[in-house]
Amino acid sequence: MNSGLILLNKKPGITSFDALRDIKRSLGTGKVGHTGTLDKFASGLLIVLVGKALKLSQWFTNCDKKYKGRICFGIETDTLDPEGSIIAKADLPTRELIEDVLKQFRGEIKQIPPVYSAIHINGKRASALAREGVTPEMKKRPVTIHEIELLSWDPPFADVFVHCSSGTYIRSLARDIALAAESRGYLIELERTQVAGFVLAEVENPEKLSPRCGGAEIAKNIKLIDKNVIDKLVMPWFEVTQQEAEYIKHGKPLEMFLEGKQLSSSASLRLCENDFFQQATAVFCGETLVAIIEKNDEKWKYGCVFN
Repeated sequence: MNSGLILLNKKPGITSFDALRDIKRSLGTGKVGHTGTLDKFASGLLIVLVGKALKLSQWFTNCDKKYKGRICFGIETDTLDPEGSIIAKADLPTRELIEDVLKQFRGEIKQIPPVYSAIHINGKRASALAREGVTPEMKKRPVTIHEIELLSWDPPFADVFVHCSSGTYIRSLARDIALAAESRGYLIELERTQVAGFVLAEVENPEKLSPRCGGAEIAKNIKLIDKNVIDKLVMPWFEVTQQEAEYIKHGKPLEMFLEGKQLSSSASLRLCENDFFQQATAVFCGETLVAIIEKNDEKWKYGCVFN
């Protein structure tokens, strides 16, 4: 069974789930999953994990992301995207006003997720409730906008660049920016350009992932989870001996061999870019990923082990 990751350039008009269907069929396995949903109308980088690499999903999912989006001002839709129905209209803002209000959205903010989203409310997706005519209560959530910039203004369209934390809804950001500019707005286009250290420009020719190529050809595009991948994940790592790797596979106490281990240089990046990884570290034996360990209550514990 092949194991690793595939960088996929999702096209608009299909769901993230649909984007995986051909890969699953060609590889002949259901052990394929993406690490962060892109809306149907959106495009861009989708990181796909295959086989044992699925154990790493939570660490990929919690990475920072970068986007280019186009906001249409003057109109708001119920879904906050082009697939929804118009629910409000307003005058257009000036470029100067848009640039001024963007300052409010830098740093840690709280945002209300879209009603049409996959968030579960009392065991049911908010989007399903909305389609049934129920208006679910969407609670504010803290997110971090590391950077937001107005790239162009061609009324009624504003192109923006956003570097944000995991969990940020760019559709909500578009709505809130428009409201702050005394207008209304929705996200008409969205492209994810980067996830952690993985960039859209790295994506292989999509034709190489076509189902007609077959599982063997697609398998050639699976990247092994090596030290380079872990570095791009902005997670530190260290090495153990073959004997220590066997200890790990048998669940021996980590304290037996942690003392004196040297972390990779990515540790310093991790501390300043993503607090989520301050308590997670990869363990390698040579070029083979052995485990992810985590620090909880000042004690190191196993996150996942690769046998």
